[in-house]
Amino acid sequence: MFIFKTTNIHKLLILYVLVLFSCRIHPVDNEKYSITKYAQSNDGMVVSAHPLASNVGVDILKMGGNAVDAAIAVQFALAVVYPGAGNIGGGGFMVIQSQKGVSDCIDYREKAPLKATEKMYQDSNGIVIDSLSKFGALAAGVPGSVDGMVLAFEHYSQLKDWKALIQPAIDLANNGFPITENEANQLNSKQSDFKNNNRFITQFERAHWEKGDILVQKDLAHTLELIRDNGRDGFYSGEVAQAIVDEMQAMGGLISLEDMNSYHATQRTPITTQYKGYDIISMPPPSSGGICLVQLLRTIEPYPIHEMGFHSAESVHMMVEAERRVYADRSEHLGDPDYYKVPMKTLLSSEYNADRFKDFDRQKATKSQDVKPGIIEHEETTHVSIIDMDGNAVSLTTTLNGGYGSCTVVKGCGFLLNNEMDDFSVKPGVPNMFGLVGAEANKIEPSKRMLSSMTPTIVMKDGKIKMIVGTPGGSTIITSVFQVVVNVIDFGMDVSQAVQSPRFHHQWLPDTIYMEPNALSEETMQKLKDIGHNFSVKNQIGRVEAIVVDSSGIRHGAADKRGDDTVVGY
Repeated sequence: MFIFKTTNIHKLLILYVLVLFSCRIHPVDNEKYSITKYAQSNDGMVVSAHPLASNVGVDILKMGGNAVDAAIAVQFALAVVYPGAGNIGGGGFMVIQSQKGVSDCIDYREKAPLKATEKMYQDSNGIVIDSLSKFGALAAGVPGSVDGMVLAFEHYSQLKDWKALIQPAIDLANNGFPITENEANQLNSKQSDFKNNNRFITQFERAHWEKGDILVQKDLAHTLELIRDNGRDGFYSGEVAQAIVDEMQAMGGLISLEDMNSYHATQRTPITTQYKGYDIISMPPPSSGGICLVQLLRTIEPYPIHEMGFHSAESVHMMVEAERRVYADRSEHLGDPDYYKVPMKTLLSSEYNADRFKDFDRQKATKSQDVKPGIIEHEETTHVSIIDMDGNAVSLTTTLNGGYGSCTVVKGCGFLLNNEMDDFSVKPGVPNMFGLVGAEANKIEPSKRMLSSMTPTIVMKDGKIKMIVGTPGGSTIITSVFQVVVNVIDFGMDVSQAVQSPRFHHQWLPDTIYMEPNALSEETMQKLKDIGHNFSVKNQIGRVEAIVVDSSGIRHGAADKRGDDTVVGY
């Protein structure tokens, strides 16, 4: 077993000052990488939240790796260059479609610690203490990202060189990289949270970050080297596992060595359906994304949405009413299938969803207070879309939950812990940070995976890849993917139009249509208000990464304009 060595505080402060100074005196080439929003290629393509990560993925494809190899490398690279959501201290989901027709899902969602209890975020009077599930060590679930990548590598790697997949991330962490304006703004907005939730000065703390400053992460590089050299054991045992436990003990968290040693990612059967001649492949529980996406598509399929028109009052009304009912079902019926019997067969049936929508009134908005979950017997996140030259596809969504997760960095290891415990129902009826409410199905239990909205999705047509799509965005993930799929299939948009078009969102509670600025015309909004809808403007909904393959096999990729997201093809 490795022995965890703490860093002398005086040496740390000296190093901190030297790093700050060196960042200012060395000129930075801000043209080292470019942000590209559209690309097309005949072979491989990667779309991710950061240009450096996308380039890493394409480099792996050019080395002979397949889509899964590239996804693994991008996951680790994002942990370095996109620390707000890219991670090794969080979790996620991967949907895989091989060119041989094999579909698979890898669930590397975080788990509640063994010492977790149903009322751990409530006081003696049953009042939820809001900050406990959102900040600090107590908010962290047992991380799953590293084990998920190991499982994917063991089953699907073509390159068969684990070290080659991790090394690009190590180099980026050791050498540093120039941050973008968006990254500088995000880091500046989180300074007080870093100070309040750490027992040392982290690599993310600075009086003021500016575009072009170099972010160097030596501790993270060391952790990645341990993972490179020891695989799963480099994270879930030895030095890193002990460091996580030390952090828990010092900062009031619950994760133990037993939690770390016993964590394992798992393979799950994908959620599949047909929609207007297309095959939809998405993530099953503990993600709510796949089931909710299928419910939404099944609900609107009988209606001529194409004739209604894109963002017309009629089409928006119908989609919002579908979303209202589906999110009500989500609150009641979805959770970790290892702990709760999710009624998937019923939720996915056309008959059930048609029955749920039978009270739909084209001339009137339903009040959410009148919509209950169906009766059944019995945000920060980031996404990667990848296709390789052979037609293998990966749709991967990974997260720390909120931006920079719990804002707690593991001392000596350089990575952020998640705050995924907030995705449980900390108390029935009490909304989480995304306004979602839950019940018995998603209550806190030891070793249980918390419910997610992540919706990594692959769309097939006549046995071939048509679309790879996904997005971050908390509760808006499902509706963002839903709208992009409908934009392509029903409204005939190309990938750029489908991704860059403004979006709207409804999640049952609160009873509000959230929309991006200027998403709907004043005339459309007035029509919707006249039939009973309420509106609230939201600056940004989702950051979609999508690839669409046309009939001649050319790959068309779009990276969302809402961030530094970048598409690279070759």
